[in-house]
Amino acid sequence: MSTSPLTLNLADGSVSFSFTADAARDLKSAIAQLMQSLKATTQASGSGRPTPQKPMEYQFSGNVFLEVFCNPNIYGSPFAAKVLITLRDDRIRLSTEAELTRLIDDLNQYLEQAG
Repeated sequence: MSTSPLTLNLADGSVSFSFTADAARDLKSAIAQLMQSLKATTQASGSGRPTPQKPMEYQFSGNVFLEVFCNPNIYGSPFAAKVLITLRDDRIRLSTEAELTRLIDDLNQYLEQAG
C-alpha cells in the first residue's frame, strides 16, 4: 500500500499528509453518495418538506487519522456545502471547515497524480 501526500487547500492555508490511492477512491465514493443526498435535498426543497438525508462520515486511519463529516440537510446546494475535516496524530489535532467543491478538486488532482 503505497502512500503519497494529499494536500487539502483550506480557506486560510493548506495541509498535507500521507494518504493512499485506495483511501482516496473510498473518500471519492463517499463524496459521490453525499452529492446524491445533497441533490435529493435540493430537489425536494421546492416540493414541500424534504426527506432527511444521512450525513457523510468518512474515516481513514494510516499515519494520521482523517475524518470528513458533512450534514447534507443544512445546505441549499452542493456548491454551498462545507465539510468538517479533522486530522490528527499523536502530536497534533487539526479541525477545520472546508468547501466541498475544493475538497473534490483536491481529491481529483491527487488521484490524477497517483495514477
